[in-house]
Amino acid sequence: MTLAIASLTIGLSAALTIARTASAQSFETEEAVIQADILADGLNHPWGLDFLPNGDALITERPGTMRIFSQGRLSPPIEGLPPVAARGQGGLLDVAVAPDFDSTELIYFTYSEPGSDGAGTALARARLVRGDAAARLAEVETLFSMARKTAAGQHFGSRIVFNPDGTLFVTTGDRGDGRRAQDMDDHAGAVLRLNRDGSVPADNPYADTPGHRPEIWSKGHRNPQGAVWDPVTGALWTIEHGARGGDELNRPEAGRNYGWPVISYGRHYSGDQIGVGTDAEGYEQPVYYWDPSIAPSGLDVYDGDMFPAWKGDLLAGALKFALVSRIKRDAQGNVTGEERMFEGAFGRIRDVDVAPDGSVWLITDDSDGAIVRLSRGD
Repeated sequence: MTLAIASLTIGLSAALTIARTASAQSFETEEAVIQADILADGLNHPWGLDFLPNGDALITERPGTMRIFSQGRLSPPIEGLPPVAARGQGGLLDVAVAPDFDSTELIYFTYSEPGSDGAGTALARARLVRGDAAARLAEVETLFSMARKTAAGQHFGSRIVFNPDGTLFVTTGDRGDGRRAQDMDDHAGAVLRLNRDGSVPADNPYADTPGHRPEIWSKGHRNPQGAVWDPVTGALWTIEHGARGGDELNRPEAGRNYGWPVISYGRHYSGDQIGVGTDAEGYEQPVYYWDPSIAPSGLDVYDGDMFPAWKGDLLAGALKFALVSRIKRDAQGNVTGEERMFEGAFGRIRDVDVAPDGSVWLITDDSDGAIVRLSRGD
């Protein structure tokens, strides 16, 4: 397939115009002066972003559309997406470009899948076709679907992470019912591990355990909306929403339980204690937590060259306080501190992604959502 860049210069409707700042904003951070450029606006609650091998970006919009950002322009909606249950926090969620995209043209995405009993998180795979006409998805296949669907409109998760061993991880929320995060016969409130065709890896911790969903990698998660494979530690890291406080950064390991709602560093919105408190036997402690909550969404490891002082640090978006958290780490990947950047400058940050050139791209969760590029300003 030829990647026809020229086909993506189609003009958009007034509701999706390109907006570039006349002059870039400049921000002083601990390690560098940052230049921020608004690459595009008019997106309807953008949720996930990932880069194609040629540097173009795929962006999802929660109501159920996906677009390509190429040569300074947003494409019309990509054709061929399945129906999504776009209500509450549900809709079209994450998108991830397959590591072998150059040969397979495959992308993966998660969404809230409608069903007779409500909705649940699902993972799909498709081939991205780009020609002279608008881009489209072909050979769309749902690889995983949460077994139990409900009418709740919150806590779907969901991020996709490719594991170097050829499998992939998908995060799911507890769907607003914390008890589901402790039910081993329920996909909710979990990190799942799948083969790239949707089958279950034979070495999953519960692959052959009766009464346990074989896709489960770890349980006891509330609503993980950030996840990344970390080359520093050679492991998966996730970030998830707490209730009133208690947002967590975790390093999920096979067969481990991360406590929700038995233990938490937050409290119920009523102010009451959650579970038995902050620790209990059999439940893992977070690597780092926030109290009060920052409402984290989106997570990446900085591995570029544009900001050498950030090398190996984690970058997390925050919906509350509208900021980017730089989670500082040492050479072994241990968390040593935090820098909060750009508070209130752009709006609610839904996703954070390191671009191939080392710049950092943000998307903002709004009915007039934007793509923001952060680069060196000094």
